[in-house]
Amino acid sequence: MPGRAFEVTDAPEERHYRSLFLSDVHLGTKGCQADLLLDFLKYHDAETIYLVGDIVDGWRLRSGWYWPQAHNDVVQKLLRKGRKGARMVYLPGNHDEFLRDYYGSHFGGIEVVETAIHEAADGKRYLVIHGDVFDVVVRHAKWLAFLGDGAYSFALGMNTHVNWMRRKLGFPYWSLSQWAKLKVKNAVNFIGRFEEAVAVEARRHKVDGVICGHIHHAIMHDNFGVSYLNCGDWVESCTAIVEHMDGRFELIDWARETRAKTIAPLLLERPKVAA
Repeated sequence: MPGRAFEVTDAPEERHYRSLFLSDVHLGTKGCQADLLLDFLKYHDAETIYLVGDIVDGWRLRSGWYWPQAHNDVVQKLLRKGRKGARMVYLPGNHDEFLRDYYGSHFGGIEVVETAIHEAADGKRYLVIHGDVFDVVVRHAKWLAFLGDGAYSFALGMNTHVNWMRRKLGFPYWSLSQWAKLKVKNAVNFIGRFEEAVAVEARRHKVDGVICGHIHHAIMHDNFGVSYLNCGDWVESCTAIVEHMDGRFELIDWARETRAKTIAPLLLERPKVAA
C-alpha cells in the first residue's frame, strides 16, 4: 500500500494506538485462538476499538455449547478496556447476526451498529463493515453456507489437533486450514472478487477506503482504487489492524510475532557445528 508500509513490530511491549480493528474471533468454537488473542490484548490498547463482526459464533453455539474459560476471559478483557475509557463499536457479522436486532443499542458501553465511517487522524475516511453482505453464498444460499461452515469446522478441528501436537513438540502455532485454503484456486479467486466488491461499495460511499473482515484473509492494498484493509481473524491468521496516532495503518500478525519470539531462542541455543 503506497505510503502505508506493512510492518511487524518486534518487542512484546505495551503499545497504544488511536484505533484497533478486530474481526472473526469466533468465540464459542474450538478453532478460536483465544489464548493468542488474550496475549495480544495484553500488549495492545486503543482509544477506539472496532469489533468487526463474527466475534461470537452463534451458528456453532446453536448446534452445541462450547465456552471455555479463555473465551469468557476475552469478553471480560474487552469489557474492561471499555470501562477504562476506550470507545467500543460492535458491527455484527453473519455468525453473530442475532445482534443485528439491536442496532443503535449499547451493551456494557459497547455500541452496536450496522456500519461505521471511521475518520483517521490524517482526515481520510474509511467504511467499516463486516462484509458478509458481499458474499453471494451467505446472502442467497444460506443452507450452502451452513454446509460450507461444517466443512470448514472440520478443517479447523484438524487444525486444532495439528497444533496440539506442535505444542507438544515445542513448535509455535501454524494454521493448516489457512495454508490449505490459499492452495485452492477457487478460494483465491473468491477472495479477489470479494475484495473488488467491497472496494466498489467504498467508492459508492465516497470514502478513501474500507476496513472489513469475513473472509479470514488479512491484507492491506490499493488494488481497486481505494484502500482495502482486511483485519483477518483469530482462527487462522491471528491478525489485527491498528491505526497509529498519525493516521498510518498497520497490519499486525500476532501469530508470526509469537512464532518469531518462540523460534529465536531456539536458534540461539542451537549448538555450533565445527567447520
